[in-house]
Amino acid sequence: MAQLVELRSIDVVPDEERHGTAFSQFTLWLGANLQITAVVTGALAVVFGGDVVWSVVGLLLGNLLGGAVMALHSAQGPKLGLPQMIQSRAQFGVRGAVVPLLLVIVMYVGFFASGSVLAGQAVGELTHTDDTTGIIVFALVTAVMATVGYRVIHTLGRIASTICALAFVYLGIRLLDRADVSALLHDAHFSLPMFLLAMSLSASWQLAFGPYVADYSRYLPRTTSTKATFWWTLSGSALGSQWSMTFGVLVAATAGETFLDGQVGYVVGLGGTGLVASFFYFVIALGKLTINVLNTYGGFMSMVTSVSGFSGKAVLSRRGRAAYIALIMLAGTAVALAGKDSFLASFKDFLLFLLTFFTPWSAINLADYYLVSRERYDIPALFDPHGRYGAWRGGTLAVYAAGLLAQLPFLATGFYTGPLVEPLGGADISWIVGLVVPAVLFLLVSRRPADPSTKTGVVPSAAGARTP
Repeated sequence: MAQLVELRSIDVVPDEERHGTAFSQFTLWLGANLQITAVVTGALAVVFGGDVVWSVVGLLLGNLLGGAVMALHSAQGPKLGLPQMIQSRAQFGVRGAVVPLLLVIVMYVGFFASGSVLAGQAVGELTHTDDTTGIIVFALVTAVMATVGYRVIHTLGRIASTICALAFVYLGIRLLDRADVSALLHDAHFSLPMFLLAMSLSASWQLAFGPYVADYSRYLPRTTSTKATFWWTLSGSALGSQWSMTFGVLVAATAGETFLDGQVGYVVGLGGTGLVASFFYFVIALGKLTINVLNTYGGFMSMVTSVSGFSGKAVLSRRGRAAYIALIMLAGTAVALAGKDSFLASFKDFLLFLLTFFTPWSAINLADYYLVSRERYDIPALFDPHGRYGAWRGGTLAVYAAGLLAQLPFLATGFYTGPLVEPLGGADISWIVGLVVPAVLFLLVSRRPADPSTKTGVVPSAAGARTP
């Protein structure tokens, strides 16, 4: 077990520890998206007024656009050998990166909580207990696997991608037996606001992976093709999420209130009863375990990155690793237990809230990596507040704030609706504004001089020292 536990945290992965192929990104992200929360996300497009045909098209477009942005982040991992959010120090400063990092941590806790609510129902049924016990058991298993780290995460992804794919094929066949597909297809009525809502739901789903996607590609060999990493990540994530969301659209359109009253129970009921039902409860728990381990691991990375910007420590002991992961688990479990009775009502607003805060970060990070720095980072300076990136980069923080403010007039959520939403027929296009505006502004204010001594993805030997 000790040999399986990952030694590294936010420090650079040296070449001699790199392994695997880009195909591992396909199985990981396919397995992470074949799960019940993605089903619920797709169902929301219909629950809030969309039809089947245009909801599926909108979800597909959002998955492809958001997935492409997410996959561009994934391609950074093999080049730099670093977790995703540590790279934000090049744009925001070694300490200034704490601003988006705090929001990322909120995201991880929120997704941990929402996943635990649905998985807790499945675990409760499997163990013949209740939802509260199921949530607690699920959280403990998640924390153990996240503590072990990178290798077990990819192994879990391979297992989940196979089992969950087979299960969803079977459930899809059962659902189509019940549904009047012809009637659903003929009931197409295009509504721009509902179409854009579907796009926003799936785009936010994909963009929310951006802050940690490179965490799971950083162990790939430096020679791994950027195109291979991009396409395998995009194909796995878009295929898995579209598969699950389309299933959710059909479930919501055919089941109505029955699905709203118990999402997990209805989906399992499609499969059968007795031992068959137990198997599908296991499938739901397995799918949620995959993504919740990613959320816990990503939250741990973000917390370490935040603290190390002020402490200066780039390595972490196993005990420290376990402590950070325990904090994420406890916070997520507390939120899950508090909100388990109002999950569906709040989940849509939570997704759109995330989209508001992470599209500007994503735009800034990608503009810097691909257009300004051109994949050339001074890696030691990422750990030195007195280095070339400084402690705080006021220009980038101002661009980030401008990106947030630019979205507000176009934002439509349950707790705030911008003044330009009604003239657009109720459509929410804030995420498009949040990608374009900060990217353009960042390119205008960035005048970072090229450093010929900084080669693409250089890993200094000092940065590759082993964790004690």
